[in-house]
Amino acid sequence: MSMLNARSILVTGSNRGIGLELVKQLVEKSNRPEWIFATCRDPEGPSAQALKNLAAKHEGVVINPLDTCEPNSIKAAAARVTECLKGAGLNLLINNAGIARRASIEHETSENMSEVYRTNVIGPMVITQAFLPLLRKASRESPQKGMSCSKAAIVNMSSASGSITNLLGWEVGHAISYRCSKAALNMLTRCQSLGFAEDEILCVALHPGWLQTDMGNSGGIPAPMKVDEGVKEILNTLACLSDKYNGTLVNIDGETLPW
Repeated sequence: MSMLNARSILVTGSNRGIGLELVKQLVEKSNRPEWIFATCRDPEGPSAQALKNLAAKHEGVVINPLDTCEPNSIKAAAARVTECLKGAGLNLLINNAGIARRASIEHETSENMSEVYRTNVIGPMVITQAFLPLLRKASRESPQKGMSCSKAAIVNMSSASGSITNLLGWEVGHAISYRCSKAALNMLTRCQSLGFAEDEILCVALHPGWLQTDMGNSGGIPAPMKVDEGVKEILNTLACLSDKYNGTLVNIDGETLPW
């Protein structure tokens, strides 16, 4: 099995759920990254206590304040990461932060749509733009051939509920704004894959499955998979992604899903 061998990884939305578990499992790897940049909106708030405890125990875990809806916050986070890396590039950017608002097609609001779109689509776009110089640097300086998450990659945490073909979970909940935002994120990923192809930066949208997180359990029906089990599969899949997956939507088993 291929191994994820990235020197530096940044994960947004690291204070809970999938983001927090990614940081937990990354620090436990035998070949763990030298730098794990864990970002969240309010590192000093109570919701970030578990992340702070983790960072206190493990050298190289750097907590960065980053509000995905605030361009100045994003620029400041990119500057801090650049300073930490001391001339090196960033190997892997995981745009994990996201929100959901559950509303039917009859009751969805423009406010919900704007808020969710801003966080789930505009946020990853602006974050990627801010960290693009570091991703390009990592790609240029890597001796590896082709594309991989160990070299230079953007992974956008998406959902098969945004698949126009599958429309996963419609019977469980409509969540119109969430579905539309993930469909848009999938398109953004495809555009990034074309725009950054010459830089050999791998761009993938990942459907993490239905996991037992605050978001996953918010629909009133318990999610079927524990978050630690799901994240273990996610990391295994990231290690195996290559050129052929560029610009695709994949699940945690590495299977390509229809748009």
